[in-house]
Amino acid sequence: MSAPPLGADGWWPEAIRYESPHADDRPDPADITLLVVHNISLPGGRFGGPHVSDLFTGRLDYNTDPSFADLRGLKVSSHFFIRRDGRVMQYVSANDRAWHAGLSVFRGREKCNDYSLGVELEGTDDSGFEPAQYQALAVLTLALQSRYPLTDVQGHEHIAPGRKTDPGPLFDWEYYRKSWQALLNQKALDEPALVGASAGLRFAKGLLQSQ
Repeated sequence: MSAPPLGADGWWPEAIRYESPHADDRPDPADITLLVVHNISLPGGRFGGPHVSDLFTGRLDYNTDPSFADLRGLKVSSHFFIRRDGRVMQYVSANDRAWHAGLSVFRGREKCNDYSLGVELEGTDDSGFEPAQYQALAVLTLALQSRYPLTDVQGHEHIAPGRKTDPGPLFDWEYYRKSWQALLNQKALDEPALVGASAGLRFAKGLLQSQ
């Protein structure tokens, strides 16, 4: 399975497109080196509803569920959201800064939103994730690499330790890496130069790995 890279406008043709108001310009549009993996479900532990998209687009009805009261006034977004069945939604152009990481630091650099891309997986720390999500994430990762100089993939838990725990202990980093590697090997048959450019991508290995 392969997919085209993102367009020059930062939108991926394979994703269902929404547009979030919770985004702004990057300080340096050429500095996009980190991919951050999250999980989300609204209400917590329930999948398939419209509420994640409503949150990211500023349309969430806070009266729909009692747990939404804590989200009132929250302005948050992600570049991408991957459903349990592998469908991919996009809310912010990858050229722009989505508001997904919050207070964060990676390899001594703060404000990870400035130089990262955010991908939310529909799930929880306790639910685990579906094979279709890993496959979609691998395809998306390769598509992003085709356009941006990504060097690292980390979980939200790694860039905000003690504050965030997602994607959690049930996220299988090795399965994700192997899925990506298999796609990269397939791509090498048609675009061998891409393999050389992408081979150095560093994946997190698990919960709160040493940086």
